[in-house]
Formats: sequence, structure tokens, C-alpha cells
Amino acid sequence: MSEHPTVTAVDALAAELLDEAESHSARRTARTLVSGNSLRSTLIAMLTGTELAEHDSPPAGTLHVLGGTVLLRTPSRQWELAEGDLVPLPPERHSVYALSDATLLLTVALH
Repeated sequence: MSEHPTVTAVDALAAELLDEAESHSARRTARTLVSGNSLRSTLIAMLTGTELAEHDSPPAGTLHVLGGTVLLRTPSRQWELAEGDLVPLPPERHSVYALSDATLLLTVALH
């Protein structure tokens, strides 16, 4: 018997996470959608003005903006990303700042 993949209604879950963020002191929420030996995908909801503080980059990954606008920042540069934008994560420490309420799909390769 083969295992069937779990299907996630991403848009509906993103809206739910934005609502949940309103009641969290950090003003952001996240839910892991896919987790395996080599790949992890996490849906992140951030309210305007919140930040994912500077952190190390994974071996490889992408950030897909599903809604809103964010700044992806490294010590030397920044990118303003809007709904529909997909960017490979820079291979250096970085942070993410929400310019508006935003939902993001972070996909990373694991060691």
C-alpha cells in the first residue's frame, strides 16, 4: 500500500495563521507543512512591523511571498519582496521584516 501525500489548502491556512498572529505576543505564527529527511516547508504569517531576527542561512532554500510585502535583509544589502516573488535565500546571515501583513512559504534543504 503506497502512502498518499497530505494536501494543504495553503491560502486558507495562510489566512488562518494571520488571524492567529493577532493574538500572539510575537505577532507572527508558523506551521510546518512538509517535513522529511531532506526537505522542510514552513508557512509563516507575519503582521506589519514584525521581524524574523537575523539568523544563519540553511544549506539551500527559497522564500516565496504568498501575500503582502517583506524586506529580506543581509548585513550588506536588502530586497523588497511582494506577493508572488520567489527568491533563493542568500548564503549568509539574514532577517525578514514585514512591511505589511505577509504570508511566506519557506522551503529549506536539510543536511
